[in-house]
Amino acid sequence: MPKINASDMDIAHFRFALIAPVIQGTYFESSASAYYAKVTRKPLTLPDGNTFSYNPKTLEKWTEYYRKKGMDGLMPKTRSDKGASRTLSDTAIEEIFRLKEQFPKLNATQIYFRLVEQGFLSPKVSVASVQRFIKKHDLTSARSPNVKDRKAFEAPYFGSLWQADTCYLPYITEDGKSKRTYLIMIVDDHSRMIVSGQIFYADTTYNFQKVLKQAVASYGIPHKLYVDNGSVYVNKQLEFICGSIGTLKLQTPVRDGASKGKVERAFRTLKNRWLHGLDIATVTSLTQFNALLSEYIRSHNTTHHSSIDSTPINRFLGSESPIATPKSTDWLDECFHNRIKRKVNNDSCVSINKVSYDAPQQFIGMSVDIRFLPDAMDEAFILYDDKHYPLKPTDKVANAKTKRNNAFVPLYYSRRGGVQHG
Repeated sequence: MPKINASDMDIAHFRFALIAPVIQGTYFESSASAYYAKVTRKPLTLPDGNTFSYNPKTLEKWTEYYRKKGMDGLMPKTRSDKGASRTLSDTAIEEIFRLKEQFPKLNATQIYFRLVEQGFLSPKVSVASVQRFIKKHDLTSARSPNVKDRKAFEAPYFGSLWQADTCYLPYITEDGKSKRTYLIMIVDDHSRMIVSGQIFYADTTYNFQKVLKQAVASYGIPHKLYVDNGSVYVNKQLEFICGSIGTLKLQTPVRDGASKGKVERAFRTLKNRWLHGLDIATVTSLTQFNALLSEYIRSHNTTHHSSIDSTPINRFLGSESPIATPKSTDWLDECFHNRIKRKVNNDSCVSINKVSYDAPQQFIGMSVDIRFLPDAMDEAFILYDDKHYPLKPTDKVANAKTKRNNAFVPLYYSRRGGVQHG
């Protein structure tokens, strides 16, 4: 089995992004072959920053692999970037944008020395790395990098593009404890319809996965998902989930949350029309808060929206949308499983989030592909040759009583050496 790791997932997502228009049937060329020829006309930039020229037949093969095995079919056989690492860290990138915003006339060399002096960069990193980054992101001009050339846009049909984000909501008191609440919401760009929204006590990756899964189950599989660069949305599990269902995940530019205008507008409308008029002291549970949110979402989706001169629900119903529906509930569950790679120890155990689980003995010493849902770990399993092998939480007391086939030599501590020899 190929080893699954972050670099492999990067490559799989890169390959899926190239073939997604064919998978989704959204290319404008006369044929899939014409599309492959067009996108491979020039060298492509790989996830590690290198460029490579592909043959159109390669993309045709990737499409075949994806249709047979989903994202697993796009995983490389071996790591193509072994030993490579990112030159600029996320903190260094954030500092570059901050410096260009505060001091627009600073050049790349001046920024480089500030990054090194303040500990954002190792002196081993070359000034050329910073120069390339600034040039690539068009930060060379003296104007503020926050001044964007924006134009109004709209996705052509329902499901063409969904925008997602998280919004801070007030604290509520449940069982005598005051807790901050977070609203995770997904809005369809074409219809402005809220396709899913839920309030949580934590803004986590898995909570977003639950909101996305509910939206897909209700309305189908979007062609594109547009999210920001927060840790909730930038992670390999989400990329693999999106690739598995056939959705291309897009990130906003760094420090440019305003590019998700539809969902940001939906949050403002929600606060003005609902939240600011709500007596939050009367909300005593997350269940109650979500019930109130569901009522608001129904109201929002059936209220006239001036920018589209329609209600979101009517625009949804009137859209000739080519998006697909999930093949089955089981298929959707499988796509949304988180996945990790673990080596099974000699005692037939694996560790997941510092919790031990018993694996079938035939996997001892093997590196296995584990699938799970974080809130249903009792259903975690090893996937091997398209079969499920359940994992069970380790019970050391019960294991001590289990009969084994191993030859047993009794110990006699009253005798020298402790072992009785026959």
